[in-house]
Amino acid sequence: MQIFHIFLMFLLILSKNKNTLQGIGDNDDDTCVAKDECQLDKTSNYKKEFNVIVHEIQEARKSYTPCSVDIEDIECVCHLHVIDSDLSFFQKNGITRLMLNDAAKYGTRYKIYNHTLYRDSNCMFPSRCDGIQHFILKLLPELPDMDLVINTRDWPQISLRFNVELKAVFSFSKTKDYADIMYPAWTFWAGGPAIALYPTGIGRWDLHRQSLKKASQKYAWESKISKGFFRGSRTSDERDSLILLSRKKPHLVDAEYTKNQAWKSPKDTLNAEPAKEVSFEEHCQYKYLFNFRGVAASFRFKHLFLCKSLIFHVGDDWLEFFYLALKPWVHYVPLRKYPTEADIENMLEFFKKNDDLAKEIANAGYEFIWQHLRMQDVECYWRTLLKKYANLLQFKIEFDTNMIEIKSKSN
Repeated sequence: MQIFHIFLMFLLILSKNKNTLQGIGDNDDDTCVAKDECQLDKTSNYKKEFNVIVHEIQEARKSYTPCSVDIEDIECVCHLHVIDSDLSFFQKNGITRLMLNDAAKYGTRYKIYNHTLYRDSNCMFPSRCDGIQHFILKLLPELPDMDLVINTRDWPQISLRFNVELKAVFSFSKTKDYADIMYPAWTFWAGGPAIALYPTGIGRWDLHRQSLKKASQKYAWESKISKGFFRGSRTSDERDSLILLSRKKPHLVDAEYTKNQAWKSPKDTLNAEPAKEVSFEEHCQYKYLFNFRGVAASFRFKHLFLCKSLIFHVGDDWLEFFYLALKPWVHYVPLRKYPTEADIENMLEFFKKNDDLAKEIANAGYEFIWQHLRMQDVECYWRTLLKKYANLLQFKIEFDTNMIEIKSKSN
């Protein structure tokens, strides 16, 4: 009988231990048993993460040197290093006629001859060519003769992995894996994503600068809605975590997918009906705005800064010519590629608790874009880029009867 009692006691103890183990497994943090201990661990982790962010900001500010102290910056010095870097591939041997003939299939062939602009008769994207030609036509009186290939596709063409003999091709966006020569995108003047709000494309950066400046004044920092905001199509699933976080915590983030030209069903908007599009000016109502890459670099990036909102920029692979002059933690908040919901939430919570710091970074980003990404800076970049490029050509430019003359259109 005594042995039987001992056996029952053993079973009871074993059962209790099993329940305890199950309870620990169900806890949010498997490393702690008591609820108070878990809370302490979470608080400690938050402090560590917050300290890391503070350290990143402090170090970025210490190492940052303004690219120009001259507000006029008539020589667009903030962006010149990009030109030198992109053209460095061709500095040793220059650019030959054969190289350009081989590169012709990667874009649209242009030629400047005797201060006149010529082009292949066909352009894959006419509005994009219009946006490019607007700037070149203005500069013709001061440009030498040259022959060039300009890519109007979204994707860069000359991969360093597969092109042993480099080809000189101009593209608006690239990563470090490509040797394309970056030029200011056509969307500074014409073309861009055609949506209901912008049926002919985003275009006219000069007009957007003025309308967004007014919107930033209308929605001053103290009156902005204190949550993250995003509207855009699902051109990349890298954006999914922000959308999912918004569905779980709408008090923290307002983010939804809109339609694009490829939309067929709610599956294309992460199993939800597509949201209505929102103008850039309306974005300015929110304190925190998100920029993700699309197929390549996203055209919205420069517009968001002019809201005087804090910009969260995801990933650092895709570039346009002006990106490299912006410094993370000084002009915007960087997030890693494919951030988790927790990554985004923690960063938002930090800046909600450090509102003055958020405002400082937002203002710094605004001031940089306002001062150093004017239309005159875009024209200056084109001028300097084309002149330096022309110096690398190793052959004499000849008139081509197969090309059509491109003339200025009325603005």
